[in-house]
Amino acid sequence: MSDFAAAIDRLLNQVRHWEERRWSQPATTTGQTRAQLIHGLAQQLADLGAEAEKSPRHELPLLHPMVLPDQLRVLADDILIAGPPPELLTRATTAVTEAHKTL
Repeated sequence: MSDFAAAIDRLLNQVRHWEERRWSQPATTTGQTRAQLIHGLAQQLADLGAEAEKSPRHELPLLHPMVLPDQLRVLADDILIAGPPPELLTRATTAVTEAHKTL
């Protein structure tokens, strides 16, 4: 298992059971809600996935917080399936790890 896959699994194991009230609480240092923080991470992963696939970037829609874990899973899988270079996986791992620390 890659460091990226392990990092995303750790994050998802923490947040996938959260209820809406928990998503609306502030993240520790950003001034954003937890949902906003994870939506930002999802956008970063979407951008990295587009880079890995050599396709255009697109803005992710704002989804209900309860589906954010599913969105992260799909975006992470897209990155892994694309077979990105190690440097891109390192950037993805760093983004996930930093978001996880901030929750």
